[in-house]
Amino acid sequence: MEFKIPKETFYRALQKIQGIVEKRTTMPILSNALIEAREGGIEVIATDLDVAMKSFYSATTITPGRITVAAKKLCEILKELPDAEVHFITRENDWVDIRCGKAQFNLVGLSPDEFPLPRIREDNLITLKSSLIGEMIEKTSYAICTDETKYNLNGVFVQARNEGDRNLIKMVATDGHRLALVSRAIDGDVGPELCKGVIFPRKGIYELKKMSEEESGEMMIGFMENSAIIKKGDTIVVMRLVDGEFPDYNRVIPQQNNRSIIINRDDFLHTLRRMQILSSDKFKGIKLNVTEAGMEISSSNPEMGDSREEMEVLFQGEPLSLRFNARYLIDVLTVLDGNQVELVLRDELSPAIIKSDMDPEFLAVIMPMRV
Repeated sequence: MEFKIPKETFYRALQKIQGIVEKRTTMPILSNALIEAREGGIEVIATDLDVAMKSFYSATTITPGRITVAAKKLCEILKELPDAEVHFITRENDWVDIRCGKAQFNLVGLSPDEFPLPRIREDNLITLKSSLIGEMIEKTSYAICTDETKYNLNGVFVQARNEGDRNLIKMVATDGHRLALVSRAIDGDVGPELCKGVIFPRKGIYELKKMSEEESGEMMIGFMENSAIIKKGDTIVVMRLVDGEFPDYNRVIPQQNNRSIIINRDDFLHTLRRMQILSSDKFKGIKLNVTEAGMEISSSNPEMGDSREEMEVLFQGEPLSLRFNARYLIDVLTVLDGNQVELVLRDELSPAIIKSDMDPEFLAVIMPMRV
């Protein structure tokens, strides 16, 4: 195999798959990228058996063929090469010769015959705007559970619903302590898989987010057996869906909350960031004392000290004393649109709903801390 390709194009190709290549060495081939040269360019493929990515890049192919090379090392080499054309040649026994300017590297490759190629079927794909997918992931992904024992929560639940004359797509994530839900209207019909609901894995969601940010345009999404297929331009991602039942998120959203606290979003966000500096390192707990006269936010750490700050709020009713994980509140406020945020509560021990009048189709639920 032999081809020539601009260094920047080749480097971008290897950089793109770094989040997918397997870091563990249980299967050495998964630490490699499969590079296949064919007419018009090269395909670069990486997989960890749960998520796979295949992208095509223009190159001058002299001799078709394919090889697998250590993805991390090749990326490091390409990063330091001069901005010139890279000459890539395979030798006997799967050795690879890389030349650029006056630099030359010889790398050990592995036979492509061992590489687990993903199965891809590009039919019955639905089209969605990349910006919409990226925004919805940003508003939910921070709430994905990282506890591997709760495997059915290790991702984002995606479901399409028909409400009145609108088709909606919903994304939900929860870790048991908090929940994020966002809905957006979409054009066209959706398949039965999305109507039933599927769980996209955490790693796949982050790759999807990166794809959505690369450039504007549209994404095409389809399903094959227990996998999702996402296509954008010359890149295809295949991810194994999480096999499990996502909990009924509607039961988590409080229906009896009737007490409202309205706060300036920016002021609240910056105050929380200041208060969490002296909160407990492990629990990040802060206390909110709310009265009609205003709200006092405080934090305390026996080993470091304490802090407090007062804020103006709109609130009516009996005083409330609330405790929350500061990081949970900050995560929501960071992605919330609008100048004002509303905390809707029932009492001091019930979950709080956080929302904004600028985005009525997004809400977050946070469980209070119990001391």
